[in-house]
Amino acid sequence: MKVRPPTATSTLALSSTFLTAAALLLLPALALSGQTKVAENVDHASDVKAEPGQEQAQQIKVEKRTPAYWRVTFDNPPFNIFGPETIPQMEKVVSQIETDPDLRVVVFDSAVPGFFLTHYNFTPPLAESTGLPSGPTGLHPLPDMLVRISKSPVVSIALIRGRATGVGSELALASDMRFASRQKAILSQWEVGAGLVPGGGPMARLPRLMGRGRALEVLLGSDDINGDLAEEYGYVNRSFDDDKLDPFVDALATRISGFDRQAIADTKRLVDFASLPSNPEIGAGWDAFITSVQRPVAQKKIGRLMEMGLQKDPDIETRLGHYTQSLAEN
Repeated sequence: MKVRPPTATSTLALSSTFLTAAALLLLPALALSGQTKVAENVDHASDVKAEPGQEQAQQIKVEKRTPAYWRVTFDNPPFNIFGPETIPQMEKVVSQIETDPDLRVVVFDSAVPGFFLTHYNFTPPLAESTGLPSGPTGLHPLPDMLVRISKSPVVSIALIRGRATGVGSELALASDMRFASRQKAILSQWEVGAGLVPGGGPMARLPRLMGRGRALEVLLGSDDINGDLAEEYGYVNRSFDDDKLDPFVDALATRISGFDRQAIADTKRLVDFASLPSNPEIGAGWDAFITSVQRPVAQKKIGRLMEMGLQKDPDIETRLGHYTQSLAEN
């Protein structure tokens, strides 16, 4: 892999783009389920021990509302950014989903106001992300976990309040259903605006949901999509007034969690057969992403966003579509 001369900007940009890639692998592949009444039981999704004198930050919380219905909550303030330290936490949750015999429904949500789940953490050393092994599907960690979420016999629901940008959008697309706040949800695939190719499978998933033209509008426009437009385009199942979102999702998850697990799994498997992209399609997107992050133009653009205040300035994170447009060549 070629690296531009080690100026401050190019070094930062190289690190950030590659981290974007390896980070997308972080995607939360989580889990599901439900049954009847709420028996609150909150687990922290990490069994990774911290270095001496350091405490491992817990970015994911699993609330087992019933044996069959879980809430998986992202809690990494201020922006719900994912990084290499999140991958083992995600992997633990995915494994729990795949092995729990009672699980039927999982709802992904956020504890961070304004942010469902956003882009990768561009600041850790590059080696923390590039050395990650492939997952059980043979794909890299991000597409691996997304594929496993989609193909799990457990029903997955994304409750989107705040920004679902990059990996957040890709996790929502990998989920079986998506419901959004009309007032507070923002979805986007911002990568092309920064000289990147999205790596978590949106090129394979979006055309199946909204058609080719609208998928290209979302991907190539790299702009923010609000809750109402997301519903109109098929990006999400439905959008709700913000105060109606949680009651609806909870009622639906509780209802499904009470149904027969085998009937749920068999029905979902047949729908998957008719609608999901193949693993090679997802893998091709990841390969294109890895190639794109090595290009000098992508390194330059991500470096420029970091200089503007990406990951530090709330205005940059909140209006990422606007600032990505500012990178366009004159």
